Amino acid sequence: MNAAVVYVHGLWLSGHEAFMLRRRLEKERGYEWHAFGYASTLQTMAEIADALSQTIGAIAAPTVHLVGHSLGGLAILRCLERHPQQPPGRVVFLGTPCLASRSANALARFRFGRAMLGQAATEELLYAHERAWRPGRELGIIAGNQSFSLGRLVTDFDEANDGTVAVSETRLPGATAHIVLPVSHSGMLLSARVAHEVGQFLEFGRFGAAPAGDAPPPG
Repeated sequence: MNAAVVYVHGLWLSGHEAFMLRRRLEKERGYEWHAFGYASTLQTMAEIADALSQTIGAIAAPTVHLVGHSLGGLAILRCLERHPQQPPGRVVFLGTPCLASRSANALARFRFGRAMLGQAATEELLYAHERAWRPGRELGIIAGNQSFSLGRLVTDFDEANDGTVAVSETRLPGATAHIVLPVSHSGMLLSARVAHEVGQFLEFGRFGAAPAGDAPPPG
């Protein structure tokens, strides 16, 4: 049986937005795709993490990789902290604000901002967290530096960013690898380059070319 990938979407999304990433990982890598859906503005992060653990546990594949976009990366982190006994696999974060989020804090200053964020995002994004990656599996982080996103309407960045998340916000101590690509926060889900790098990390534990001797045969 092929390895499976569980995709965890970000705030206000559903999982369907990653259709191009799904198509590429299924076609080019042969992964079995599962999209984990959750009510991003209604549930607590603990509730989301517990439900994600149940979803992972129901998959029969021997290897289950996890890919999280934006807030979805933090859901994966919390899931593995609360439920460390999961099938083996690697993890990729896409534009995940690992420490805190300037965009979320800017939105929260508006009258209905906190209501728009919901409980999980308020818990995870408004305050600086001293997070580190310790779940015992390899983590690759992809950040974007093309500042085209709705986050720019409420946030003034003074550094490289993807329009919603600053590159510095995506760094997490203990991660295996970190790469910055010319994509926006939403555009990274449509990018062929991002899909390639995700596949490379899930297969080999690194971005870029496959390790010598480990490259798949041509054809």
